[in-house]
Amino acid sequence: MPGRVAGKVALVTGAARGQGRSHTVRLAQEGADIIAVDICTPIFGSSAPPATPEDLAETADLVKALNRRVVTAEVDVRDYSGLKAVVDSGVEQLGRLDVVVANAGIANGGGSSLDQTTEEVWQATLDVNLGGTWKTVKACVPHLVAGGRGGSVILTSSVAGLKAYPNMGHYATTKHGVVGLMRAFAVELGQHMIRVNSVHPSHTNTPMVMNEITYRQFRPDLDNPGQDDIAGICQMFHTLPIPWVEPEDVSNAVLFLASDESRYITGVTLPVDGGSMLK
Repeated sequence: MPGRVAGKVALVTGAARGQGRSHTVRLAQEGADIIAVDICTPIFGSSAPPATPEDLAETADLVKALNRRVVTAEVDVRDYSGLKAVVDSGVEQLGRLDVVVANAGIANGGGSSLDQTTEEVWQATLDVNLGGTWKTVKACVPHLVAGGRGGSVILTSSVAGLKAYPNMGHYATTKHGVVGLMRAFAVELGQHMIRVNSVHPSHTNTPMVMNEITYRQFRPDLDNPGQDDIAGICQMFHTLPIPWVEPEDVSNAVLFLASDESRYITGVTLPVDGGSMLK
């Protein structure tokens, strides 16, 4: 049977690992060819250890193992001219563009209140999470429109894009901003049958959450906390009895929004959150 996105080409940012890799592989499993983008270097304002060129190469190998084509590029989503060149080249090589997954983002687990957040952390988070998302879609829209086939744009926000949490106001601000971008793009691009939606994961089992800084933020009472030590606290955020979701859970939502199964769904904020929004 043909895949749910067979014959389509999808661009995914932050594709080297975590949710981005998972989205890339899930779309490839269902028939899409891929333009996979990641910065692959350390980035100020991120608590997670950086992705590497080897990580991005591994993502590409996973796509090739599914007999799908893949184009990779190491580029910063804050660099519009560089990003546009990558998108243009990828579309030239693969022939079209149908799906955009603007997933790249950073989080700083330092735990500062908004009034104590440094200007440098504020600006870095704003530039990547909000500016980088805008630039990604901006670079892709001409190809989506020129294709004349419509398309689907999926923006990665967060449950922190729908409600606030203490000591992560800079992150929540950018993820709320992503919802504004989503709705504005949905209104403007609807005439071209281009749909724009956002996904809102809760804690997800990726390096953005599973890192030493986050462990220490959640469990300052321990000398050397690890993943198991934060599970009980994370579970308290959810209605379902789970501490976090897996990247594949978010990828399944991304796949649905990318596919024609959601052909008349646009402007939607879709939580993948274990019921976090009910608390």
